[in-house]
Amino acid sequence: MTENYEEYTTESNDERMIETAEIRKESFVYAGFWMRFWAYLLDLLMIFSLNAMIIKPLFRGLGISLSDAGVFSAYGIVSGIVFYAYFILMTKFFQQTVGKMVFGLKVIPLKQESPSWGTIIFREGIGRYISATIIVLYAVVAFTPKKQGLHDLFADTSVVHEQRNNVEPAF
Repeated sequence: MTENYEEYTTESNDERMIETAEIRKESFVYAGFWMRFWAYLLDLLMIFSLNAMIIKPLFRGLGISLSDAGVFSAYGIVSGIVFYAYFILMTKFFQQTVGKMVFGLKVIPLKQESPSWGTIIFREGIGRYISATIIVLYAVVAFTPKKQGLHDLFADTSVVHEQRNNVEPAF
């Protein structure tokens, strides 16, 4: 449900087309702070579980020390990669993480049909880093009209409730 708007100008008797961004013409119910918060907590639980079931046993099996718990330790770096890879890959391929799936939420780009790799990497990678560094920035979601976090504003995305078709019983 998008429309392309085109504008034509004349320069020295040559017509030149200026393409403008596609504008989505759909109605959405934007996901508020608390729904996104609970989905994010569930995602953190998923990431913690992945690290506990896969990364820690792998490190122990390879004889790599887990006692160095710093951010720049081998375990810290791999855990960080798992954290960002989870959000980037899930959002790119499904437009939602497991937490968002459970709560019926979905990430949508505001100006195109499907999010590009650049948009997703910026939103999930850089945006999560900025928001995690200054945790208070997550509260921005509560005060913007489209319930966008700082990372959503920069990436031109938003989180919406999935539209589900309610099926009436046949009897």
